[in-house]
Amino acid sequence: MHALRRRPRASQPQLDRSPASTAPRLAAVAAALALLGLAFAPATAAPSQAIGTNGTDSSAAAPGRAGLAADAIGVLIDEALQRNPSLERARRQALAAEARAPQAAVRPDPEVSVTLFALPPETRVGPQRVAAGVRQELPLWGKLDLRERRALALAEAAWAELEALRLDVATAVRTTAYELAFLDRQEEIVRGERATLERYDAAAQARYSAGTGMLQEAVRIQAQITRIEARLLDIAERRAVLLAQLNGLRDRPSAEPAPPLALPALEAVPAEGAELIARALDRRPELAALDARIAAHRIGEELALRRRKPDLMLGLQYTAVEAREDLAGRTNPPQGNGDDVLTLTGSIRLPIWSRALEAGIEEARHETSGLEEQRRVLERSIENQIGELTTRLPLLREHHDLLEGVLLTQARESLRSAETAYRTGGIGAVDLLDAEVVLFEVRIAAARTRTDHAVALARLERAVGAALDSSRGAQGADTHPEAEGSAAEEASR
Repeated sequence: MHALRRRPRASQPQLDRSPASTAPRLAAVAAALALLGLAFAPATAAPSQAIGTNGTDSSAAAPGRAGLAADAIGVLIDEALQRNPSLERARRQALAAEARAPQAAVRPDPEVSVTLFALPPETRVGPQRVAAGVRQELPLWGKLDLRERRALALAEAAWAELEALRLDVATAVRTTAYELAFLDRQEEIVRGERATLERYDAAAQARYSAGTGMLQEAVRIQAQITRIEARLLDIAERRAVLLAQLNGLRDRPSAEPAPPLALPALEAVPAEGAELIARALDRRPELAALDARIAAHRIGEELALRRRKPDLMLGLQYTAVEAREDLAGRTNPPQGNGDDVLTLTGSIRLPIWSRALEAGIEEARHETSGLEEQRRVLERSIENQIGELTTRLPLLREHHDLLEGVLLTQARESLRSAETAYRTGGIGAVDLLDAEVVLFEVRIAAARTRTDHAVALARLERAVGAALDSSRGAQGADTHPEAEGSAAEEASR
C-alpha cells in the first residue's frame, strides 16, 4: 500500500473545517471517484455474432424445397417454416445464446464504497471523517477473450441446431403430405372398387332372380362391399391423424383441411452412396453444431487451465481529513495538518484450492470427449441411413415398375377374361370377384410403393442435409398409368 499526501495549504488556520463546510467537498470527491470508477470499465463491446449466422434466422433452404415452386407441398413447407412453434422457440434460444457473447467479454462491475466514521479516528494531521473508494477486478491471461470465444461457439451451435430443426420440420411436412396424398389416391381407388362391386351385386341378384345364379354369389359380393366400407372408415380415421400432425407442424387447428395433394413422379437417385455420404458429412447441420460445441468445450478446457493463474484487483480510496481543532493542533499545527489522503491498493486472487481446479479441468475434458464420441456415432448413423436408403430406393422403383408394368397388365387381362366368361356363363360371380380383388390390390400396392419411394427420397434428402440435384419434388399432374387403364376399362364395361 502506498499513501500519497497532498501538499500543505497556504492558509490552513483560516480554513473552515466544520462538517457543514466539508459536505460540498465530500460530494465533489464522491463524484470524482464515480468518474474514476468509469476509467476501469472497458469500452462498450460491439454486439458479437455467431460465426455463420446473420443474427436473425437461418436462410438456408430446407431439402426438397428447391424446385417445388408454388405447388401445394411447397406452400405447406413454407408455412411450417414460418409458423412452427418449435422453430420459433429454437430461434429465440439461438438469439439468446448470441447475446451472451458480449456479456462474457466484459470485466466484472467495479465496486464503489463509502465509509462514514461515526467516531472519527484521530491522526497526527487531524480526524478522518469520511472515505470513498472504488475497486475493480481485472481478469488476466486472456480469460475474457476465452469466455467470449466460448460464447460465440455456443451461439454458432445454437444456430446450426436451429437449421437442423428446420430440416426436420420440412421433412416431416413432406412425408406427412405424401401419406395424405396416398390416402386420397387410395380412397379414389376404393370408391371406384365399391362402384364396380355394386354393379356386380346387381348383376348377381338379377341372375339369381332369373334362376341362373346362386344366392351365395350375391352374399359374397355384398360381404366384399361391407369390407370396402370398413376400409373407407379406416382411411378417414388415418386421414384425421395425419391431418392433425400436418396442422400441428404449421400451427393450425387440427381439423383444418389441407389443400389437394398429389404424389410426385418417381425420381432416380442422382449420385452414388459414397458421394452422398461425403456430401452429408460436409453439410449436415447437426455435425456443424457438434463441431461448434466441441470447439466451445476445448476453449472451456483452456479456460479451466488458466483459472490456476491469479487475477488482479486494483483499488483507489480517498479519505477526507479535517484539521486538528485541539489546543496543541491550533497552537502548533503539524506538517500536513488537515490534508486529505489518496490511497492506491492492489491485490491478487490466489487460486490455492487445487482440488477444485483440477476437477474443473477434468470435467471439461470429459465433456469434450463425450461430444467427440457423439459426433463419431452420428457420422456412422448418417452413413448407415444413406446406405440403407440408396439401396432401398432402386428396389422400390423396380417394385413399382413391376406392379404397374407387369402385374397391373396381367390383372386387367385376367379381369377381362373373367368378365367375358361371366357373361357367357362360364364362371360364377365368385370367380369374377376374385379377379376384381386381385386388380384392386395391385392398384393399391402400386400407389403404396409410389408413396414409399417419395417418403424414402425425402428421408434421403434429410440424411444428406440438402436437396438432391434431380429431386424436383414437383407434383404437376398426378398421372397414374394404371388409373388411365382403369378408366378405359370402366368405360368398356
